[in-house]
Formats: sequence, structure tokens, C-alpha cells
Amino acid sequence: MTHASPPCADTGLLAPEWGLSDAASETSDHAYLRAMLDAEAALTRAQAALGLAPAEAAAAVTEAAVPARFGIRSLAARTPAGGNPVIPLVADLTAAVGEEYGPYVHRGATSQDIMDTATMLVAVRTLELVRADLDRTGRALAGLAAGHRDTVLAGRTLTQHAVPTTFGLKAAGWRSLVLDARDRITRVRDALPAQLGGAAGTLAAFQAYGATDPAGLTRAYAREVGLAAPALPWHTLRTPVADLAGCLAFAAGALGKLAVDVLALSRTETGEVSEGSGGGSSAMPHKANPVRATLLAAAARRAPQLAATLYGCLVAEDERPAGAWHAEWEPLRDLLRLMGGAAAHAAELAEGLRVHPAAMRRNLGITRGLIVSERLSAALAPVLGRARAKELLTELARRAHSEDRPLRELLGEQEELKDDDLDDLGDPTHYTGFAGVLTDRALERP
Repeated sequence: MTHASPPCADTGLLAPEWGLSDAASETSDHAYLRAMLDAEAALTRAQAALGLAPAEAAAAVTEAAVPARFGIRSLAARTPAGGNPVIPLVADLTAAVGEEYGPYVHRGATSQDIMDTATMLVAVRTLELVRADLDRTGRALAGLAAGHRDTVLAGRTLTQHAVPTTFGLKAAGWRSLVLDARDRITRVRDALPAQLGGAAGTLAAFQAYGATDPAGLTRAYAREVGLAAPALPWHTLRTPVADLAGCLAFAAGALGKLAVDVLALSRTETGEVSEGSGGGSSAMPHKANPVRATLLAAAARRAPQLAATLYGCLVAEDERPAGAWHAEWEPLRDLLRLMGGAAAHAAELAEGLRVHPAAMRRNLGITRGLIVSERLSAALAPVLGRARAKELLTELARRAHSEDRPLRELLGEQEELKDDDLDDLGDPTHYTGFAGVLTDRALERP
């Protein structure tokens, strides 16, 4: 029985966190092919710049290194034989360059040089998209924080109402995490290095071809490919990959914090925020699901495990490893895709988020005034003594629940408090501490 060949393109049907996003394009098989060709062409140009190859060879390799000239399916079919896609690509690129300058293709390098360099290029290109979307998210959250600087809502700790806070401070906190993620990604992106070490990290073949300055050769290659120049070949020194894992997992978690807060605040019984364009349900027409926040939460749950695999690959034996390097490729691509899609969803979520102050004000009263018990305790201690104030408020809190009466009313019945004005003390909107000042300070961060 014969079967038609399945299509190769991964459209992300089961990956709504990143499917059909710009990040998906920048991490596709085609993007990796482009990056590998960029790495190969840059290598020949770098050698030509140092007089180690003819200028005509550099021009020929660069001209031939066009992705459309190479078949991804054919490369994929031949990859298992050598364990990486660089080997069949070098054969095809050499043939495309032609007999005269073909020998200058990949000269002196090893497959890992090209694959690592290509991976760094893919990462840099994807991180540019992520940075842009994190900036969008930060701007939108800044607007929410400023616009709701004094919008009071219940602060919740361990799922319960604690004391009042403001939505402005909450949004400022989300923004702070997003900017932390952006700054970490920027630092890692700017430091991502080219890889050049030859067969075992000694650059011996380049010396055989006439190179006299290993640092100069590495700098020339890094300059041509547009990456940082490493101090050493890093075939088994996987700091760049670990740094990528860390900043991407952190960024996913930062956006996950935004997501879980939105999910909690948008519950039907809470209703304090809602997504601007909620998703529908296949069974319940009345629902508008918080889909963006859901996808962010899913990404945040997946990212740590992907990062853990990459951290595990730090244990790479010898001068080039068997398996540890190969195990990085898919989880790193998955992590880049996941974060790229998540950043885009986060920007759309923040830009479209709807805030419902009336619901926030309504929910402040759910505990019948107990949300300001901390303030009342501090105010009554000088009047009644600390022990008596605590005893009284504990008893009145019990009665507020059992009798379904507001705390303010119960306080007004206490003979020992008849001469005290408790109205202002019982107003939760007047007990937000330095929330406004903290919000202003947070918004000073560029």
C-alpha cells in the first residue's frame, strides 16, 4: 500500500501560542536554511577580507547562497545520515558555487561552526520581534497604570481579600516585569556570538590555510555575520544557549504573571477586567473567553521545561559532544517560537484590555468592610489598647459574617467608640497607602 507524502510545513495547528506568527516565520526550516547559508557566505567573505581566499570566491559563494536554490525536503532527507543539516547543505552549496570556487565553501570550518552560528542568527532575528512586542506591551501597560493610578480594587493574598490597592499599581507591576524581560533579552541578544573553532576548537585548519591571527579571524567572521566575537570557540562551552534559555523562560514567566492575573480578574463573579476581543465557545454562545491570557498562561507553563532541557545540554563532553549539542536544536526553536508568539499575544492583550472600575468598587464591599480591618486596628489601638482593639475587631468580624451586616454599622453600636468618627476609617478607597506614589515611580522607568 502506498501513501502520498505528507506536507512538511508546520503551520502550528496545535500551537495557537505561536502558530502563523512572525516568530514562526523567523524560526521555520526556511529561516534556518537562510541562516546557515548566511553563515557559510560570511565565512568565505571573512577569509577573503584577510587575504585567505580570493575576493572572487567570496562573491561566488555569496551569490550562490540563496535559499530558493536549495530544496529543504532534500536536505531533510539527507540529514540523518550525518546527524546534522550542514553536511548535505555544504555539498549542495559547493556544487552551486562551481568547480573553480567550490573548494572555498566551508573551508576550515566544522558543521557545528555553521549550525551554531545559524542558530544564533535565528535567535537574534526572533528576539528583535520579541523585543518590539514587549515594548508595545510595556507602552500599553503604562497607559493603563497612569489612567487607573487611583482606581481602587481589592488586593488579594492567598486568594483572599487582604487590603485595598489600586489597579494602577497592579498594571505598573506587570509593566515592570515586562521591562525586566525586555532588558534581559536585549543583553543576551547583543552578546550572542558567532561560532568558529574548526574540527576541535583549535582553528588548526585555518592556520593550515594561512591564518596567523586567530582573534582577527574570529572578529572578521563575527563582523561579516553580524554577531558578537567570542573569546574562545564554544563548542562545549554552552553559555550562549544557557543565556537564551534563561531570558526566554523568564520572559514567558513574566507574561504568565500578567496572564494569570487577567484570568483571575476576568472571572464572571469578579468581572474587574475583560479582554477586548474575547474568544467564543463551541457550545455556549454567551461566553467571551479570555483567550489571549489563556495562551500566555499555556506558554508560561511550557517554557521552563524547554529551558531545563537546554540547561541539561551544558553537560557536553570532550571538545565536541555527541548528543548534547543535537538535543538543543528543537527545544531552543520551540522556546523562541513560544516566546515570540507569547509576546505578540501579550501586546494585543494589553492594548485591548478593558478595565471595569464599577466592578472593582462593588467587590470592595464583599467582606462587609473587613478589608480595612488592618487600618481600623491601627486606629483603635491607641484608643482601646492593642489587645482590646484586636479582640473587638475579631468579634465584630465574626458577627459581620454571621449576621450579614457591615463592619461600620457594628462599630457604630459600640459604646466605647461612640465619640469616635469611624466613617473615613471604614472607607476602603481611603486606604491605599503609597500606591499612587509607587505607581508614579514605576512609570519613570523608560
